[in-house]
Amino acid sequence: MRFAFTKCHGSGNDFPLIDARGITLDDSDWARVARALADRDGPVGGDGLLLLVGGDGGHAFGMRMFNSDGSEAETCLNGLRCVARAGFEALGLKTARVKLKTSSADVAREAELAPGVVTIRTIVGPASLEPMDVGLIGPLSELPSTRSFTAVAMPNPHLVTFVDTIDEAELVALGEYCEAGPALIPGRANVSFVELRGADLFVRTFERGVGLTDSCGSAMAASVLAAGLTGSVPIGAQVRVFNKGGLVRGRADADRMVTISGNATFLYDASVEIDLPDERAQPPEIHARHEDEAGAWNAAVAALG
Repeated sequence: MRFAFTKCHGSGNDFPLIDARGITLDDSDWARVARALADRDGPVGGDGLLLLVGGDGGHAFGMRMFNSDGSEAETCLNGLRCVARAGFEALGLKTARVKLKTSSADVAREAELAPGVVTIRTIVGPASLEPMDVGLIGPLSELPSTRSFTAVAMPNPHLVTFVDTIDEAELVALGEYCEAGPALIPGRANVSFVELRGADLFVRTFERGVGLTDSCGSAMAASVLAAGLTGSVPIGAQVRVFNKGGLVRGRADADRMVTISGNATFLYDASVEIDLPDERAQPPEIHARHEDEAGAWNAAVAALG
């Protein structure tokens, strides 16, 4: 089966994005497409598969996101910015309400983070702090860690802790514990270690269905909210949030609505043949490269030092 797609990224979180409004596949087949296209050892690669889907009476369009293992996520904020841009360009919009798997988000074009960097604002929430919504069956004290965590549903589940220095081995060990679907949190969870760097946050995340990742948008949102809830930053204050992929602007309000503004960079447009039963993608045929956008983002990241 042949698919047209755009390779894109938000804060370095990269995805193949398919306009699926005219495509009829069941969820098991979309999972196969995700495993074929988002395979890091394959010809395309990515942190998951994004789908632009149709909206309804209350939504201009929708987004679905499948992780690289084929599981479907409730949301993905780095991916949402890319899907929002695709929806805007397809429908001639600048703002929209977007249907997600279990919730909605408001999105809008915004002033550029840096010259030439297309920037999208997303507003999601209210985030839930209820253990049931995060998927916890028992208390956080049962985690195999002595650290203090904030549990947040964005609506996808996040466990956030603040550390002096990020120990990646410790993060991976805890992430793998959660990834195994233990009795404490059988639906699994994203785990983030966060450093306070002055008024900024630096986030490192073990992402559910992905593993250790350079960027996870919903984890950055959860970290901004957790920072406000723990008094690390003032509620309502705009903060810069960094990760290995780049940066976003974030704000968490008292009603637990979280605003994230960041890039939605298109890298190239292509088409690809996928053998669905074998979950194998052929090398893509690239139709156009967005070298100006890629260069603008690289320059912005380089300017951060």
